[in-house]
Amino acid sequence: MPPLRVAVVTESFLPSLNGVTTSVCRILEHLRRRGDEAVVVCPGPAPSHFAGFPVVSVPALTYRQFPVGLPTRAVQRTLERFAPDVVHAASPFVLGAAGVFAARRAGVPAVAVYQTDVAAYARRHRLGPTAGTAWRWLRRVHAAADLTLAPSTSAVQALHAHGITGTAPWGRGVDLHQFHPRRRAGDHARQVRARLAGGGQVLVGYVGRLAPEKRVQRLAVLADLPGAVTVVVGDGPSRESVQQALPHAAMLGRLDGDALGDTYAALDVFVHTGTEETFGQTLQEAMASGVPVVAPAAGGPLDLVRPGVQGLLYSPDDDRELRAAVARLVADPLLRVRLGLSGRADMLGRSWPVLGEALVHHYLAVIAARQASHLPEAA
Repeated sequence: MPPLRVAVVTESFLPSLNGVTTSVCRILEHLRRRGDEAVVVCPGPAPSHFAGFPVVSVPALTYRQFPVGLPTRAVQRTLERFAPDVVHAASPFVLGAAGVFAARRAGVPAVAVYQTDVAAYARRHRLGPTAGTAWRWLRRVHAAADLTLAPSTSAVQALHAHGITGTAPWGRGVDLHQFHPRRRAGDHARQVRARLAGGGQVLVGYVGRLAPEKRVQRLAVLADLPGAVTVVVGDGPSRESVQQALPHAAMLGRLDGDALGDTYAALDVFVHTGTEETFGQTLQEAMASGVPVVAPAAGGPLDLVRPGVQGLLYSPDDDRELRAAVARLVADPLLRVRLGLSGRADMLGRSWPVLGEALVHHYLAVIAARQASHLPEAA
């Protein structure tokens, strides 16, 4: 079988770090390992290459510290030059939408990956009727794609409720080397614990973007929890307000690579506070690190966390339940160990190579379906 030619048009890419960027990078690395060919179209500025593949950056505007790529003619020209077998649109809304429409004009199948709840974003920022407009636009974009991949059951249900069909589930992978329980015994993790929990306290941590939708300020309910230290890893537009709301917390800033993996493993409990996640990648990273998780019973976490198995769930808007769940784990080290081991075991089937191959099968399916639709009918 000849190598696949995949054009990835993404709303986010390096140097921006978020779930969309991470997913695209891991996909590109998987395609490189397979010997496939790829090109990336993304908002600029961006590196000229990634994983050996060329990156075409387009002009971008910045909105709330997030670069929004402008749908210029570069999208169409790149597809014409590269001649892909399939177009992968990562979280399409502006630039990604241009990729979907360009693929349709070129007669190339497109796979759209739904990752960001744009309509919820519009509601959260009091944009009112814009939420309805966003869903109408999303229906048009996804109707133009051959297949829409959604990361969780709740995401599939949300898409169907708004008239977007032709969907299939596709989650997110996790790096089982970067996120591993054995890192807890390493020098860096031990240093983190000595600095933050020198008296034997339980480290209760959040890792992720500091933005309004993440609602990290809710961790204020843990301020006086006996025997616990709150740790916040990440950066973003809400950093100042989070610092003001959590004067008791250790703010470690943005981490990546080994430092991030070591810090995850140094935690005793991971807490997720946002209620609008279509998936919950940081939950997977914590579980892969052998850390029990506490998360809201809404959205993506419902697919990842079985209560009492990998962690605990709380009513999404109930801060008292959040505190009670954390307090239970702080007080029970054996329960933390049991849930942590179960979470790690569950992640073994969710590595990026496994998810990468599942994605390639989706590519092949839409390519085959498009080819079959152009076969002449039997006499």
